[in-house]
Amino acid sequence: MRVSRRSFLTLAGGVVSAGAVATIAGCSTLPGAPPRTGSTGALLRSAVPLPEPYSVPLPLVPVARPEGGGATYLLRAAAADLEILPGRTTRALTYGGSFPGPTIAVRVGEQTTVRLTNDLDRSTVLHLHGGVTPPEHDGWPTDLVEPGQTRDYVYPLEQRAAPLWYHDHTLDHTGPNVYAGLAGAFLLSDPAEDDLGLPRDERDVTLVVCDRAFGPDAELAYPALDPEGRLGGVEERYHGGVLGDCVLVNGAPWPVMEADAARYRFRVLNASNARRYELALDSGVSFVQVGTDLGLLARPRPRETVVLAPGERADVVVDLSGVAAGTRVTMTNRLGSGRARDVMQLHVVRRAADDSRVPEVLSEIEHLDPASVAVTRDLHFALGPVAAIGEERAAGSGSHAGSGGHSAGGHGGGPDHSVHPEMRARGVWTVAGVSWADDRDVATPVLGTVERWRLSSDVHHPVHAHLLHMQVDTGDGPAWKDTIDLVPGSTAEVLVPVRGYRGRYVLHCHNLEHEDMMMMVPFRVV
Repeated sequence: MRVSRRSFLTLAGGVVSAGAVATIAGCSTLPGAPPRTGSTGALLRSAVPLPEPYSVPLPLVPVARPEGGGATYLLRAAAADLEILPGRTTRALTYGGSFPGPTIAVRVGEQTTVRLTNDLDRSTVLHLHGGVTPPEHDGWPTDLVEPGQTRDYVYPLEQRAAPLWYHDHTLDHTGPNVYAGLAGAFLLSDPAEDDLGLPRDERDVTLVVCDRAFGPDAELAYPALDPEGRLGGVEERYHGGVLGDCVLVNGAPWPVMEADAARYRFRVLNASNARRYELALDSGVSFVQVGTDLGLLARPRPRETVVLAPGERADVVVDLSGVAAGTRVTMTNRLGSGRARDVMQLHVVRRAADDSRVPEVLSEIEHLDPASVAVTRDLHFALGPVAAIGEERAAGSGSHAGSGGHSAGGHGGGPDHSVHPEMRARGVWTVAGVSWADDRDVATPVLGTVERWRLSSDVHHPVHAHLLHMQVDTGDGPAWKDTIDLVPGSTAEVLVPVRGYRGRYVLHCHNLEHEDMMMMVPFRVV
């Protein structure tokens, strides 16, 4: 089946079709849905024996505690030796000594400070993915926290409750740094969500899913062109993305979780560099999706599968109440092959009381009016040769694209980069014909307006905008996203309200090898 460029894109368990607003049309079993297309990238195989799936317990990620009972959380970026593969030691780059980093759980409107101390041997930058954050605290890729320095990131959190996450965002080095462990969950809640009756406490579980490969000494293997880490870039084979052969959940390979015969709420985050997942359960168990990247849906949506591109999150409820004790429910990835098809298991070990529920109405979501759109922008994500970037920019940016140099926000943002020259010579990933090296704002949206973005792609590109949120239509009403999964040759239209703060931010692909290879462009809110 041939899929039109203007027909489809995948979104957290559904299919999104182009229109005045992108629309979830259901799941991949619907007629007319696009074929499963896997991931863009190349497989990196481990050189050390890997454990049998479902033999390692699922770790519970530590929850960060505020300093002095206030709203300041201390994050220390430092190397740590961890047991990721049973009986072996792996050196990781961590926040607080864990992989993934500690979960930060706070309330809407509770201004929160994350105090980052850099005890690494390299520069780092912290970004709150999905946060509505002033530009000086957003994690501009050249706002470096150097080794030995400490920096406060202040988050107002005047936004919807949502499963956000935080990660390194260093220019040209986000891929290897996140791969090495610099990422963690950031859960934002509010009283209205608390009152819904969804599973909570020990039955509200965050699942950080990623793929990795390991070297002969169980080290995290990453195909960097510069082994010293001074220059960015990966070996030519991995120009499209790094796909590992070992799936980790909360830092453990193919773990098993002991569960009650009850409902569970899973906040699932795809923290992979390039791998996409189509998660499915066996034993007659399925998902009920209650939320996306940026909070609750208006109504719950049954799902046989949940599709997640890098950076996307899905908030789902899994009902194990009808599963017999002793049953093992296996979660697999239908977009994976070999051992990358396995994800984790739920081992139902006991009957238990359960007073949770999934209400018919979850939240009220403002519905943006397409007639209110002030500007329409065409943003094509594609590989382009360095010599042609200037020509493509003129043709590809569209009449609505902004221009201009730096702006307020407390950061620079010029063409500084350290990508290996071998990699640049093969061409760079571009947005509307523009790359980071152009030092040009791809757009100048006006605060208080609504824009329509027409997103298109050559291969898989999970599109992420800092600060701005994108509205899609589920068929039952609107929903909010901060990352849109474009499949090869697809086009999607989303509505984007320009809210938050004036200043300079970035729009980029969340395939981290694409991002590091300059598929990241500034835009300036005026």
